[in-house]
Amino acid sequence: MLHIFVDADACPVKNEVYRVAGRYGLKVTLVANNWMRTPKDSRITLQVVKDDFDAADDWIVEQVQAHDIVVTADILLAGRCLEKGALVLGTTGKPFTEDNIGDAIAVRDLLANLRGPGEQTGGPAPMTQRDRSRFLQKLDDMIQSVRRHG
Repeated sequence: MLHIFVDADACPVKNEVYRVAGRYGLKVTLVANNWMRTPKDSRITLQVVKDDFDAADDWIVEQVQAHDIVVTADILLAGRCLEKGALVLGTTGKPFTEDNIGDAIAVRDLLANLRGPGEQTGGPAPMTQRDRSRFLQKLDDMIQSVRRHG
């Protein structure tokens, strides 16, 4: 059965995930390094992992199966989940796919190299209402696609 995993520590769209998953009766697992409040819903669970580097990512990759959905802004985690056959949605509603993950990793690496010698590259843009709307629509589209074809 389709399951949604959320890389939850800094995820700005948890409430949107709850809404869409609730509409379809899907299970959601939030994975985080620290405890956080979650809705009282038996379909929503919180998995707290050690505060080790990549512990949440590693736990998600170990659990995720083909046709599950992972919500993350972490490009490397997205790539690992795609390799397992999962669908991956960024927190601004942009899907990570086999076609775009290579470019996303290359841009990430380039920006990391620029930051190395002290170059200021800025952070991610603030979430907008348009990002939230796109996220809701793309998550709904992913769920429907898995239900039709998965």
